[in-house]
Amino acid sequence: MLQPKKTKFRKQHRLRSQKKRVATKGTTIAFGEIAIKSQGSAEIGARQIEAARRCIARAVKRGGKIWIRIFPDKILTAKSGEVPMGSGKGAPDRWVAQVHPGTILFEMAGAEPELMREALRLATYKLGVKCKIVTNEI
Repeated sequence: MLQPKKTKFRKQHRLRSQKKRVATKGTTIAFGEIAIKSQGSAEIGARQIEAARRCIARAVKRGGKIWIRIFPDKILTAKSGEVPMGSGKGAPDRWVAQVHPGTILFEMAGAEPELMREALRLATYKLGVKCKIVTNEI
């Protein structure tokens, strides 16, 4: 699974208010021919990214090239069950990537267009945000 090698701080603020904005960077297809674009805001976990990547790789029978355009660089904490309120913040639990509407999540190239479209469609079910499939039309 994806996670940073080193971070400056062990825990981060949640910053839920930033979910309301629209993406300005990473909104166009840069490497491939077809891509998954998010239509909503979400925190996509490293496990979800890995599940989607494996789904794409299996659907195209390891053909073509896949680019992952998001990286889970934000840590979320959690407290164990039945712990009373107080006594500080919970322990680091999972890594997530904060995604805004318009962000390109995955890109593909090097396989048949119908096969790539089907693979990306299957991968959208693994992600926790509404997505659409876009192509690099010039």
